[in-house]
Amino acid sequence: MEKLVSSSVKEMTKKLPITYFTLLALLISTSLSAQNLPGANGKEYIIGDIKVTGITSYNENTVITFTGLRKGERIFLPGDRISKVIKKLWDLELFSDINFYISNVEGDVADLEINIQEVPELNEARIQGIKKRKSEELIKDNGLTKGAKVTENLITTTRNFIANKYKKDGFLNTKVVINTIPVKDTVASNKVNMVVLIDKGDRVKVDKINIEGNEQLSDGKVRRAMKNTKRKKFLRFWKRSKYIQADYEEDKDNIITKYKEKGYRDARIISDSLIIEDDNSVSLNLNLEEGNKYYFGNITFLGNSVYTDRELARQLVIKKGDVYNGVLLEKQIADNSKPDADDLTNLYQNNGYLFSSIDAVETKVYNDTLDFEIRVREGKLTYFDHITVTGNDKTNDHVIYRTLRTRPGQRYSKDLVVRTVRELGQLGFFDPEQLEPQFKNANPQAGTIDINYPVVEKGSSQIELQGGFGGGGFVGTLGLAFSNFSIRNIFNKESYSPLPMGDGQTLRIRAQASRFFQTYSLSFVEPWLGGKRPYQLSTSFSHTIQFLLNNRTRRVDRNSKFLITGGSIGIAKRLNWPDNYFTLSQAISVRHYNLKNYNTRLFTFGNGSSNDLSYTIGINRNNTTVNPIFPTGGSEFNLVAKLSVPYSLFDGVDYGELKDRRDALEEERSNLDNSNSRDLVRSAEIGTEIGEIDQERFKWLEYYKLKFDGTWYTSLVNIGKKPLVLKTKAEYGFLGAYNSNRGNIPFERFFLGGDGLGATSLDGREVISLRGYPNQSITPQSRTNNQDFDADGATIYNKYSLELRYPITLKPAASIYVLGFLEGGASYDSFKSFNPFQLSRSTGAGLRIFMPAFGLLGIDFGYGFDPIPGTNQANGWETHFIIGQQF
Repeated sequence: MEKLVSSSVKEMTKKLPITYFTLLALLISTSLSAQNLPGANGKEYIIGDIKVTGITSYNENTVITFTGLRKGERIFLPGDRISKVIKKLWDLELFSDINFYISNVEGDVADLEINIQEVPELNEARIQGIKKRKSEELIKDNGLTKGAKVTENLITTTRNFIANKYKKDGFLNTKVVINTIPVKDTVASNKVNMVVLIDKGDRVKVDKINIEGNEQLSDGKVRRAMKNTKRKKFLRFWKRSKYIQADYEEDKDNIITKYKEKGYRDARIISDSLIIEDDNSVSLNLNLEEGNKYYFGNITFLGNSVYTDRELARQLVIKKGDVYNGVLLEKQIADNSKPDADDLTNLYQNNGYLFSSIDAVETKVYNDTLDFEIRVREGKLTYFDHITVTGNDKTNDHVIYRTLRTRPGQRYSKDLVVRTVRELGQLGFFDPEQLEPQFKNANPQAGTIDINYPVVEKGSSQIELQGGFGGGGFVGTLGLAFSNFSIRNIFNKESYSPLPMGDGQTLRIRAQASRFFQTYSLSFVEPWLGGKRPYQLSTSFSHTIQFLLNNRTRRVDRNSKFLITGGSIGIAKRLNWPDNYFTLSQAISVRHYNLKNYNTRLFTFGNGSSNDLSYTIGINRNNTTVNPIFPTGGSEFNLVAKLSVPYSLFDGVDYGELKDRRDALEEERSNLDNSNSRDLVRSAEIGTEIGEIDQERFKWLEYYKLKFDGTWYTSLVNIGKKPLVLKTKAEYGFLGAYNSNRGNIPFERFFLGGDGLGATSLDGREVISLRGYPNQSITPQSRTNNQDFDADGATIYNKYSLELRYPITLKPAASIYVLGFLEGGASYDSFKSFNPFQLSRSTGAGLRIFMPAFGLLGIDFGYGFDPIPGTNQANGWETHFIIGQQF
């Protein structure tokens, strides 16, 4: 049997890709074999039988048909025709070996045999040397799935992909070895297992960064301009000194940018080099040419008709004589890093000129001065045409469309597009990290554009399960919050999946209990009353049963009860002045307090009742960024006043006389001898009389309560392309009385300290968190007759906090971030003792995990620097668990 293609050519075709050079090798081989044959290409034969042998899963007739060879065809063997058939088969990239043979010759009839070896299929791929999760990602990224054809190209690209991937992460010495092992199976004889061995080695770090040619900027300033590439330094922990080529190239641009900011327009890097110090470290040498310092000269505007030169110059903020700053000039024309930047491009685009373009052109250079023309092409005024939303599977269309700030026929405004994205993110129904508006069918001639808002639904219902120690015992909570509820479908069986959802309403059901209290609450919020205007209606109902707890023995007296029943109804309206980030809210609430044999120092009447009818008005401004779980910018302010009816103006009671009587009784009791049985009886009688007086004073509660808090979010710097955010917060509260003779009420007070889990009663008290201290511990306290400290709560408080936050992930399934904090706060019983700078201080760190089904989960470790009232040592470490709350 004569072989038509030499062994050497076969080996070449196995090792080389099918290119022009492979074909050339085949033709040369064929021509060398046929030098002495007639026709220069070999002897002419008639093709007889054609057989296909070797390892292949393809049908024999399929292979023969594809070659184009047919029985009875005249052909030169060897010759150009065979070479083209081989080339055609190789181009399929399905075979690892192809051979043509003449199996039999009778006269001028030759039988042919095509022997092919099919490329093996992948049975299993295993990656060793890295973690299983990373291994699975690499297998997926490289398409190493069962049944894949294991070609030389697949092996080479896989090896290069893995090596380059780890080099990008600073592992410059990564080694990748790929072995294929035939599967020992007679049924699947053409399958192989692939074993990928990865040796990442150590990260290569930057030992030195040597700067030459710099005179105007110091070595340190040049190195600081390199945001990503840093030298090895013992104290540097926030930025690793690993060498990554892409980051280094970016940092070279950052150096030039730094020079442009300082006026050095012609600065450039003449040369740079990388020196390998050892397997784990490199050094970088940069040679700079700074050039001369320049200044802005005349700046003229061309092509503007919508805005005057003066208006554009005021927006540009750059004046003749200013030090040249190329970066500032670019940002003032179009700041691509901030969608809501105060630049010239947004000035036009926020007023309908979507297709406008603005370019700064350098027109003249003389001495150290640069003249510029700001060339404006305003284009046609643009209007929104079609506005669509896609991707909402649960949330009804009307809930989304009523939120949109952009409307068909409305003049185009980039600011309104940005605001719409924020409003959609603030709803809490969609993943804010995936809100990217899509512009379609832009028509500069017609002045129209379509916009689509694709949304990705996320879970909006939550279950609250929490437990902790607060207020003297274990507190357990079970709550359900449905944040995208639909009350109109509550009787529609088909809408339950598992509950009627999609109308943007909020329904909350909550139960909290310990061995000495039980609280039940229900609330409902309709964000768009009537569905047409942004009037938010809110209603709530609550009921509490609290038993008397002896703080010394920790025993509960269930014959002593404090019953609290209340409800409220409120409405909130979005405002357009001072700007449209403001919301005005109003509410009326009523509470009934019923004491049954509930004698404490705070409540001097153990049997009786009090009623609270109050009006609350609040103003809120919130312009925080898209993601409500992890805001990266903006601020939020709240100013709230809660006012009761001033009963003392018209109820006819002389509270001055009541106060004098009470003071006289208190003075008499203070002079009694507690060791004398007669005096003890008199003391009890005085206590009863004081209780009767206080029952009269507090039958209807009279007070006013003012609160303010402000929160700022500032994105400081990006670390690994994620923002480090500073949250700054200040808050204040004050409880006062209209009538000084009537005095402050024993309800509605402030209790500072802890994590908030100690809010074990609904007597109007507000528990203000202060990490690093026990729950409700930072409150004014006084000694009772048995010398135990008893907290009455505070009428004034102030608190300040700084919190650094860094996100680990902001995925829809779970948003996770870490934080470090500094806090300080204090509370007071009157302005006489008020000192805003004498604070209980703390610091610490924590973790937050937000999952749609459970809300916010977290843990904080706080260290209190100051003693709690009644002690004289620093409080030390406290651990706080946070479930369903936010700081």
